Amino acid sequence: MKAHIHSLESFGTVDGPGTRFVIFFQGCPMRCKYCHNPDTWSPAGGTLMTVDEILEHYERNRSFYEKGGITTTGGEPMMQIDFLIELYEECKKRGIHTCLDTSGIIFNSDIPENVEKTSRLLDSTDLVMLDIKHIDPAHHMDLCKQPNDQILKFAQFVSEKGVELWIRHVVVPSITDDDKYLEELGYFIGSLKTLKALDVLPYHTMGVKKYEELGIDYPLKGIPPMDKDKLLDKKQRILEGIKRRRAESE
Repeated sequence: MKAHIHSLESFGTVDGPGTRFVIFFQGCPMRCKYCHNPDTWSPAGGTLMTVDEILEHYERNRSFYEKGGITTTGGEPMMQIDFLIELYEECKKRGIHTCLDTSGIIFNSDIPENVEKTSRLLDSTDLVMLDIKHIDPAHHMDLCKQPNDQILKFAQFVSEKGVELWIRHVVVPSITDDDKYLEELGYFIGSLKTLKALDVLPYHTMGVKKYEELGIDYPLKGIPPMDKDKLLDKKQRILEGIKRRRAESE
């Protein structure tokens, strides 16, 4: 079996715990307005690679990943879930820590085969890094061109499977920085039993150049980068929501 791989990064330091080997998968159904990897959208691009070929690259520098492991990202790696299962099961045999960086958009609780494959994948997954773009359904659809109902169900499914969750949220001025929705996001996150960490990330404009190179209009033209000095307050709003949810369940 082969997968469409966009690129490989040998020494990732922001893609999970420790130093990691990062695999960028090709293909994504989301069209997030602040996406900084539009070159990964097409499922047909990239380089076709086997599990053995990918792990051969990992093994060359395995000693560097003793406190890290492998992270799959993209694009959306779960678009190629059969390959991902094969990769993660082989990683488990080799004692390699696996981190799935995903939007959760591929999960569908109404399709038994999808649930079965997702469950099998999670059996070999040590950590899920889940990007929750917006907690409000209408705002999420406007921001990402996809609904968020199954994404939230995916988060709950991961938690029920006992897999550690690392939630990420990008704060975009005037789009995802509303205190009401941040607290609602926290309230939802507070229900996740395996929550390991929360990353609140500032929106940046470093992806604009890629859009220009690809001849694509940048959707958030004119939106300034997020003021990092305000980021702590925005994270606090989410934490308040988490505390409220957990207090209710005590």
